[in-house]
Amino acid sequence: MDIELEANERIDDLEFKNLKIIQNKDGFCFGIDSVLLSDFAKEIKNGSKVLDLGTGTGILSILLCAKTKLSKIIGIEIQKDMADMAKRSCIINNLQDRFEVMNENIKELKGKINKNGFDAIVMNPPYMGLNSGKTNENMKKLISRHEITATLEDFIIASKDFLKDKGCLYIVHRPNRLVDLTYLLRKYKLEPKVLRFVHSKAESAANLVLIKAVKNGRPFLKISEPLYVYDKSGNYTNEILKIYNKI
Repeated sequence: MDIELEANERIDDLEFKNLKIIQNKDGFCFGIDSVLLSDFAKEIKNGSKVLDLGTGTGILSILLCAKTKLSKIIGIEIQKDMADMAKRSCIINNLQDRFEVMNENIKELKGKINKNGFDAIVMNPPYMGLNSGKTNENMKKLISRHEITATLEDFIIASKDFLKDKGCLYIVHRPNRLVDLTYLLRKYKLEPKVLRFVHSKAESAANLVLIKAVKNGRPFLKISEPLYVYDKSGNYTNEILKIYNKI
């Protein structure tokens, strides 16, 4: 299917089940964090209705459509141009019956989607607070990386509002926000159940953390074994190669 591209847009091959995605080189492009989160959340049950908060260009939703038998995933994206790219990526992958994109602020969803209506929620929210990190980026990247339009607490509140009882929330974030994450999750009755740290190499500090939480779940946290991206030779580890469908 022919899709019209805007200036500076390109179609990237995801090298997985013939999937493709439209990205803008001047905007925020997906990284390994979204790929790892899609693998972490691939346990989503068959027939689930899923919400993707801050879908960006739709990478996470597209991968979950391929890795699970979810019935429907709705991606919420505040930036109009990114939401439009996600919609067109949905079309080129023939996912219109499973993947819907809404150009909305996650803080303004009440009345637009069903409260307590989702079996699972996935999110890769902005990692940085409003006044942290580099701010000399273009606005598209700034919104994607910093809590400008919504805070971490806003994302957690939305998850609480739209998850079914005992529904699962899957998050990827930075370890330096772990205290904020666990505090906010428990505050809003989203009990952390599984935590896994991601390291570039075995000798390096963790640079990502994957968290699964359950709405109104009982307190019990499992710390999974670390996930290492590179081996001592600087090559992808076997687990990463499996996640990327290379072996």
